[in-house]
Amino acid sequence: MNSWVDLHALWQIVVVGLIAGAGLPALFAVGLRALSLTGTGTGTGGSGSAGSLDGSSDSERIVGGSVLGIVAAACCFAVVLAGIGWGIYYIVAGS
Repeated sequence: MNSWVDLHALWQIVVVGLIAGAGLPALFAVGLRALSLTGTGTGTGGSGSAGSLDGSSDSERIVGGSVLGIVAAACCFAVVLAGIGWGIYYIVAGS
């Protein structure tokens, strides 16, 4: 073992960096993509759907119509928030 480099500590830094540095933003992106899922059987599309009362098109929706997509997005966002909270707790408890 090299006395200059602590490989165990380096391995831990790389793993936590990959999880927090790339994993949480990727999970957030998956949550945003899940929000944009459309529901099944919402019509043929076009300039206005027959079921909309205000005549707005489906492309003007902020949140998709898929309940499964909303649940998956909520789970992704909850994991991201938990990771952020754990990181803040770890920093504050260490000082």
